Amino acid sequence: QVQLVESGGGLVQAGGSLRLSCAASGNSFSINAMGWYRQAPGKQRDLVAHITAGGSTNYADSVKGRFTISRDNAKDTVYLQMNSLKPEDTAVYYCNAQITTYRPYRMGDYWGQGTQVTVSS
Repeated sequence: QVQLVESGGGLVQAGGSLRLSCAASGNSFSINAMGWYRQAPGKQRDLVAHITAGGSTNYADSVKGRFTISRDNAKDTVYLQMNSLKPEDTAVYYCNAQITTYRPYRMGDYWGQGTQVTVSS
């Protein structure tokens, strides 16, 4: 069983910064692509940033130049550095990973529990 555990959310003033972390734990697995999504109240869950196993990244237009996604493969962890935060960035942020487990063999999407980010004006 693989789990994704997120940390780093909180309350910050506009213009501030936060760093989210998401660590995968379990036995006999490998991680392919990873990403961060967010969901504001009453809205759908949207992609924020994505990183492949090789380190290629892409971002939602709304966060380009402000957010940076990175990963530490040795720690099975993905990060989201969020700078110049705006009130419209307020949402629950979810970590996602495409994971292959080997006992039993399975490929699938895994999600973290979500972490709240609130940006005050």
